[in-house]
Amino acid sequence: MILSSAKKVAALLSASSLVLSACAVSPVAGPHGLYATPIGNAPVTANGTPYSAALNCLAGYATKYNVHAPRIAVGRIADYTGKAEDNGGRAITQGASLMAISALAKAGMPLVERFDTSVSEMELKYANNKLISDQPSEAPGAAPSGPHRKILEGQIPGSDFYVVGGITELNYNIRSSGIDLAAGRQDATKGTGEATGQLYVMNVALDLRLVETKTERVVDVYSAQKQIIGRQVGAGFFKFFGSNVIDVSIGSGGLEPIQLGVRALIERAMVEFAANLYGAPGPEACIGAYDPLGTAGVTGGFVPAYDNLDRNNGRTRQDPSRWDSDRDRAVLRGRY
Repeated sequence: MILSSAKKVAALLSASSLVLSACAVSPVAGPHGLYATPIGNAPVTANGTPYSAALNCLAGYATKYNVHAPRIAVGRIADYTGKAEDNGGRAITQGASLMAISALAKAGMPLVERFDTSVSEMELKYANNKLISDQPSEAPGAAPSGPHRKILEGQIPGSDFYVVGGITELNYNIRSSGIDLAAGRQDATKGTGEATGQLYVMNVALDLRLVETKTERVVDVYSAQKQIIGRQVGAGFFKFFGSNVIDVSIGSGGLEPIQLGVRALIERAMVEFAANLYGAPGPEACIGAYDPLGTAGVTGGFVPAYDNLDRNNGRTRQDPSRWDSDRDRAVLRGRY
């Protein structure tokens, strides 16, 4: 019996060591130069909201009816809530302007860059000093040769309208409810149980405006809020078994993503602005008005940089399996 127990212990230790060796971090890098292989294999997917389809619809509406689309720029959409996390980070995304740019691209709006012009300004500075050439290099690593880039009058297109504003509200725990139930006998050996549940609601709001660039006239304003819900449930059991104790607890919780709520707010605002500029009457304009495989998509609008629309990747960029070495057979494995 003693030998049998020893074998069981040895087998258990061996199995435990195998499990730990599979999960442990090695102090020596492996053949691929990694100490550990990261877990997870979820592919990259489009980051849409319930309003992304409406943005795509407006892009198709403008194409179908040959609507003249004004050029749009996006300015600063700041976080004015002033809220911070306990660890010092900001509670609200600081990338609202980037979300607005993506949303306008989904709606097929011609965009001009005004949010980060640092590279263009540097290139213009170099070109003004005759330091930049557009001639290709004759050999890899060789300096380009040829005439310098010319600065032409009126070469940069201007914007007709621009979007500015900010995130103005973040209200925690607008309302909450919960239950905490415990039951059992006075004798702890009979066991006791506990169940808990909580629901709470918060919200986030923004105020945006559409401004005509030449006149600085505010032509449209959008103010809205979105409520966000969170939940938490749990259960536990406690009991004595002679000199032994069993205490089991399980639970789960979730909070609707706050930053995704901000994106949904911005996409709804861009739907309203784009519908205004396109002259679309409302959601009824989307019935049979657009091609799902058109030039706009959930990931953003697609404008070809060169005349290669018949063979580029514009129609495949929303497929979560494309370019994924684990999911797309067209991609060669092991090349990284």
